[in-house]
Amino acid sequence: MPLIPEEPQIHESAQGPRATPASGRIAPTPRPVPGPRPAAPSRPGRPGPLRPAPPMQRTPRDVAAKPAPSGPAAGAAAPVTPQIQLIPASVEGALDAAEEAVDLLLDSGRAPGDVLVITTGEQHPWAAHELSFGETSYWAQHDAGDDVFYTDVTIATRAASRPVVVVVVNGGPEDAAASALSAAHSRAGALLIVCGDPQRINSVLGAGV
Repeated sequence: MPLIPEEPQIHESAQGPRATPASGRIAPTPRPVPGPRPAAPSRPGRPGPLRPAPPMQRTPRDVAAKPAPSGPAAGAAAPVTPQIQLIPASVEGALDAAEEAVDLLLDSGRAPGDVLVITTGEQHPWAAHELSFGETSYWAQHDAGDDVFYTDVTIATRAASRPVVVVVVNGGPEDAAASALSAAHSRAGALLIVCGDPQRINSVLGAGV
């Protein structure tokens, strides 16, 4: 059953004057005469003199400026020297040793795009296959940086830096190992792995490569 709103109860004192029998009209209630308006609050004037800055914000005048420190610029990053790891292998087995090293890197959490492999002799089969489609497609995969990239010492200077570089000393001219190690050393960000004959590699590293 819906609720019916009650009529408001008005007290007699609030009903105003009653109608007189003579006129039958209600005498108008006189309106109160408005008094004087209160004075508007005064607006603040212009701000007073500014307070002096806190002591920490002031520039001391009696302290001479210190000269800039000489030497290398502050924040200049020191050149990063990659860690070098040697994996002994024959000329014929250097490529297989490099493949095992790459597999271990990927199993340890390295992203494929972190690894660059440089051969000194015969090209890696992947590089030979991709170059058969043209250099444009081959280097496009390098620029994408999504996978392990294989190249050889003759074109390794075009390759960009990567955290890990693997050098495969699997033949080539006498100076091929030195050229490959020089290119790899300047491109390896954290780790340089060299697979090959330890005596030959140490002689090249001892020459300051």
